[in-house]
Amino acid sequence: MAMPLRQSLKVATYLAEQKLRGRDKFPLIVELEPLFACNLKCEGCGKIQHPAGVLKQRMPVAQAVGAVLESGAPMVSIAGGEPLMHPQIDEIARQLVARKKYVFLCTNALLLRKKMDLFRPSPYFAFAVHIDGLRERHDESVAKEGVFDEAVEAIKEAKARGFRVTTNSTFFNTDTPQTVVEVLDYLNDDLRVDEMMISPAYAYEKAPDQEHFLGVEQTRELFRKAFAGGNRRRWRLNHSPLFLDFLEGKVDFPCTAWAIPNYSLFGWQRPCYLMSDGYVSTYRELIEDTDWESYGRGKDPRCANCMAHCGYEPTAVLATMGSLKESLRAMRETVTGGHGPGKRVPEESRVTS
Repeated sequence: MAMPLRQSLKVATYLAEQKLRGRDKFPLIVELEPLFACNLKCEGCGKIQHPAGVLKQRMPVAQAVGAVLESGAPMVSIAGGEPLMHPQIDEIARQLVARKKYVFLCTNALLLRKKMDLFRPSPYFAFAVHIDGLRERHDESVAKEGVFDEAVEAIKEAKARGFRVTTNSTFFNTDTPQTVVEVLDYLNDDLRVDEMMISPAYAYEKAPDQEHFLGVEQTRELFRKAFAGGNRRRWRLNHSPLFLDFLEGKVDFPCTAWAIPNYSLFGWQRPCYLMSDGYVSTYRELIEDTDWESYGRGKDPRCANCMAHCGYEPTAVLATMGSLKESLRAMRETVTGGHGPGKRVPEESRVTS
């Protein structure tokens, strides 16, 4: 796990505080969506299917910051839509950073070089660029040529200016272990991004493409093969070791979607950003009035193939904190794992499809 030590310590302290206060449900990171509009039409995303009137809306700064403060979460993922289309996105980020919230601004990077001057490097701030594959594969997934090349140039410039840059890659049933290895090798060794997040695609109801999402066994096989040969330790993956075990099928967990709540123009979404069973106006209502026990694989048929980070990464984090052995393991990987370009796996040893 490549999370910076300062951030790791803050999250560990936060978790200890929740335990001392006797809280059994609390947020690790808020997924904040201050708009739904986007400048791309990705096949795996259904955000821009909202009516035109909704797509024109922009969340006020005070509302966005207030929701995060209400929840008390130490980290914020600002998504959408495309956050850089929000005219006050820099102010939202600035106010959250000023309150020492760890902010990840998710972007497809088409506007990143144009908007970069609005932001300042900080240990509390990172651009999270969505990269779903190398050039041909990524451009196909976002349905527009040239997006990969623009994202790469934006990442290089952001890194040169001193910004933390992370990536988020979603994988589908059209991926093979080799395509996973190729893009993560490129991000880790060539672009040298600070951290990488990975997730199996989940067929939520608004996604235009319902045919190319991974099932549970497909997910486990894909990542088990992609992680072979020491890749897991070499890559700077922004995940707990137990979540990576989960992706490989070495362990299984219940869903804890309450730990990564979603707040959008409609309010707090239950139970998670991938499913919409209604909205409430306060975080307290979300936690207290949602039947959390009815969600997850084996409970709700809509969750049958979900292994997404929003439901299972927090479970892995909590399991890590509850075990001295796993805590030491995570600490070792934070300090020693994947913090250099490393040595690529020899071509003859790489996985094949």
